[in-house]
Amino acid sequence: MPTTPQQIDLNADLGEGFGPWRMGDDAAMLDIVTSANVACGFHAGDPDIMARTFALAREKGVAIGAHVGFPDLAGFGRRPMAMTPKEIEHAVAYQIGAAQALAAYAGHRIAYVKAHGALANIAEKDASVADALARATRAVDPSLTLLAIALSEQTRAGERAGLQIAHEIFADRAYLDDARLQPRAEPDAVISDCDAAIARLREMLSAGALVTVSGKRLPTKIDSVCVHGDTPHAVEMARRLRVALAQEGFRLRPFVEG
Repeated sequence: MPTTPQQIDLNADLGEGFGPWRMGDDAAMLDIVTSANVACGFHAGDPDIMARTFALAREKGVAIGAHVGFPDLAGFGRRPMAMTPKEIEHAVAYQIGAAQALAAYAGHRIAYVKAHGALANIAEKDASVADALARATRAVDPSLTLLAIALSEQTRAGERAGLQIAHEIFADRAYLDDARLQPRAEPDAVISDCDAAIARLREMLSAGALVTVSGKRLPTKIDSVCVHGDTPHAVEMARRLRVALAQEGFRLRPFVEG
């Protein structure tokens, strides 16, 4: 681990309720993370939840990003949809615009874009979808950073579009040997044991690499660590990960200022 302080970001997916229904403890998570990926109304979220989340993030000094996904409230954006790259581009632009408007209303600013769920998984390996995500981001605001899954088509698409890229790894998800996230439907794809997640994260940061289920190490730049906000022990996981990062000499701060 580093002998001198290095900067790292800890992000989580928040604002994922809808109407009176709530997912996770956003207030508690915003006391821990440095960046919040906020649902934009397609896979979750609504104008009231977005405005409240943005305002609370501003109060706590947390950077915010538009967490864009397929228009699939019933499936929480985790089901693939038959949309063309142009349709995806339009849907992403629409969500970024909504997030920017409500962030401005709350006195905050959208600093980056991150894909959610099935859209993120498809853009991880499909260059045409990754390019649609990047093109939409650049068209709406070329100053936005793309928070992209490390070693994926998302990073390459962002580079082609001339965007700033933040390379993201997941503390609580398993990786396959081709650098893709292990599908959630498979056993042990989501890591719920805090000790296991912390040990794995330490190994990845020390090696500067993704660590796969077989133990393979895939070198990558690491700018941000994601911990999901919708798991039963999300707050405990996030809190313990933050403590572990600080103990290892990392300075916790957003990868891009909001």
